[in-house]
Amino acid sequence: MAAPKKGRRPTGAQGRPGRALAIILIAMVALTAGMFLTKQTTPRLGIDLAGGTSITLKAKSEPGKPDAINETNMNTAVGIIERRVNGLGVSEAEVQTQGRDHIIVNIPKGTNEKQAREQVGTTAQLYFRPVLAFADGAPAAPQAPSPSASTSGAPKAEGSGKPSAPASPSSSATSQGRVLSEALKAPAATASPSPSASESKKADDKAPAPSPTPSGVEAAAAELQAKFAALDCTNEAQRAAAGKGVKPEDATVACGKRGDAWGKWILGPVGVSGTDVKDAKGQINPQTGQWIVTMQFTDKGADKFAKITGELATKQMPQNQFAIVLDGEVVSDPSVSQALTGGNAEISGGFTQQSAMDLGNMLSYGALPLTFQEDSVTTVTAALGGEQLKAGLIAGAIGLLLVVIYLLVYYRGLAFIAIVSLLVSAILTYTIMALLGKGIGFALNLPAVCGAIVAIGITADSFIVYFERIRDEIREGRTLRPAVERAWPRARRTILVSDFVSFLAAAVLFIVTVGKVQGFAFTLGLTTVLDVVVVFLFTKPIMTLMARTKFFSSGHPWSGLDPKRLGAKPPLRRSRRTGSGTGSGSVTAPVDVKEA
Repeated sequence: MAAPKKGRRPTGAQGRPGRALAIILIAMVALTAGMFLTKQTTPRLGIDLAGGTSITLKAKSEPGKPDAINETNMNTAVGIIERRVNGLGVSEAEVQTQGRDHIIVNIPKGTNEKQAREQVGTTAQLYFRPVLAFADGAPAAPQAPSPSASTSGAPKAEGSGKPSAPASPSSSATSQGRVLSEALKAPAATASPSPSASESKKADDKAPAPSPTPSGVEAAAAELQAKFAALDCTNEAQRAAAGKGVKPEDATVACGKRGDAWGKWILGPVGVSGTDVKDAKGQINPQTGQWIVTMQFTDKGADKFAKITGELATKQMPQNQFAIVLDGEVVSDPSVSQALTGGNAEISGGFTQQSAMDLGNMLSYGALPLTFQEDSVTTVTAALGGEQLKAGLIAGAIGLLLVVIYLLVYYRGLAFIAIVSLLVSAILTYTIMALLGKGIGFALNLPAVCGAIVAIGITADSFIVYFERIRDEIREGRTLRPAVERAWPRARRTILVSDFVSFLAAAVLFIVTVGKVQGFAFTLGLTTVLDVVVVFLFTKPIMTLMARTKFFSSGHPWSGLDPKRLGAKPPLRRSRRTGSGTGSGSVTAPVDVKEA
């Protein structure tokens, strides 16, 4: 086997710096183009910088639950509301308790504030109730088909994801009275025990419930029918009062939106509670390409849902529908054609992506351990945050200027490479932040700006580590080109270890904190990753190219790599024996050794 030639330059990235520079240039152009194509030329700002909406929710005491307002239930409610808001794609929203019975929700400007407020405000418990009767809230409102609920793989009826109004003879007063009377005679047939019932009460509920007297049934049915007839769901005050304060085991009236019009319902006792829903989400059906809402129930919820859907499947419209009621308002009323067993079901029919996601979000996070009411809604101005941002940017600019001055004084020509590298890092950071605003809802707040300023020091440290390794090699008597390549492996290890520690700290901080502190951690982690990218794909390749120029390779006094100024050793030498003899000594001549 032939021996390898000495002094041969290794192939790879160090011999082809143009490839790495081309990669980072393409990335910068692509990110910048994406920023302009999506019209996201500036990062989204958090509530402290851009203003927004602050909602104060107050927990309400419910009859029979005097101790429900406690720290555990309040913290649970905070988690559910936070997930509900984040489910809308809202980032940097702050949800926290204040005092014993208040929750503060801050929603940044630039998000769909109306939609977020509706989701945050609907904090009462979620119920599934059977439909007994339906009528238009406004007589002139058009009719719309109903969505259907089914198990996976079962036939699905066409319809709308919104509450609907199927035409049915049962809408007449006589038919309604008969249906109501039948439902009120045996309320235990569909009603489920209240979540607060004791174990002894649950045991008692297993026995058949005594039926009310005929006169009592007729009176209750007549009263409910009168409320239904008088209810005007186009009136905001009546709509807000409908169904409020009704026990789960009682029938009620409710309003709901059907497209752009309001409808009204008579609903039977609760069949399934929102606490029985384990998970729900909007997604595309891969077979039909249509948006659906899938539901997964708990073990107890699966039994309840199978029972109520089995009963509804034997009835005609609209009594074969169940209404999904949130905060007293019907959000959907799918029809049932068969008993849905197995604990999984889906609602299909006419959903848009937004309506499917919204309904899945409500089903997942709708059931709270407490009932809340909006105590106040205020608009937050960005004046104070703007002043703090201005002061922070001035401080950051002063710090950056001092870093640049230090680099120029100490590293001279090398400072140019460091400054250009910082500029590349800044471009990547800005474009990515701008795109993440629309992509994942990232919002830039004051702590996030702080994280970006701190990252300047982390990035500058990486350059300094590499420069000092190169200067050490020159002090050992090596010329610049081999010094650049020999210094890189040692500098690379140091940079990776340092950045890994910074990224790990940012990741832990992001996981264990909430709100604004997460913005700081996210920005710090992002800029740390970009530091590695810039050093590997820009700083190292550009240093390799600069080492080939006469200004740097000759050790110009202003290059920052002057051997005399660095106190370099004389060039490495070796002795070559000349001639041979029998004497005790020999004559040698010094020969310079050139670095590969």
